[in-house]
Amino acid sequence: MADAPTPTQSPHGSRANGGEADVEGAAAAKSTGARATQPADTEVLARAQAGDHQAFAQLYNLHKRRIYSLCLRMVGNVAEAEDLTQEAFLQLHRKIATFRGDSAFSTWLHRLAVNVVLMQLRKKGLSLISLDETMEPNPEEGPSRSFGAPDLTLTGTIDRLVLERAIADLPAGYRLIFILHDVEGFEHNEIASMLDCSIGNSKSQLHKARLKLRDVLRTQNRQEARP
Repeated sequence: MADAPTPTQSPHGSRANGGEADVEGAAAAKSTGARATQPADTEVLARAQAGDHQAFAQLYNLHKRRIYSLCLRMVGNVAEAEDLTQEAFLQLHRKIATFRGDSAFSTWLHRLAVNVVLMQLRKKGLSLISLDETMEPNPEEGPSRSFGAPDLTLTGTIDRLVLERAIADLPAGYRLIFILHDVEGFEHNEIASMLDCSIGNSKSQLHKARLKLRDVLRTQNRQEARP
């Protein structure tokens, strides 16, 4: 798909400050503005469902950037992300008539894209963290804490490239939840609907992803502090 755009926004949506980003801001930032409903979306969607190819092209142009961005962050390869984006919109073309409005269209479309990405990751033999894993606390992770509390508590600043690499190195299951929640801005109930898991499991995955990121960033900070 030659015209799939390269995302220009930092994957974590954080504030730039001399090439660095605040850690808590990076974890908490959400791209809610990009999810605002366009006034004409409902009409365009209805026309696309009725077989209007021009309306479908409009939907593609409205949503292709975020779908491509999601695919790229999950697979880390431009050519593969372009192919997956194309496949996601092919799936949309086949299934758009089945959309009934039970959720936001963007949530429904992201679910299609996520399924395409997960199928590709499984074909590649990558291990996915089970979304049905227990929420029992792991002694190695220290005391449990409320899932609603801030998780990344490092102070100071880090280079955004370090954070991007840390996100890319997360296990695929953790990375998916982190991207959908902290990058794309979806709420846990929306993620649960996309992935057919419980809200509690979505929160658990995000919590574990943030713990892993925090450990990586702490290690990086310690290495940089050495004389």
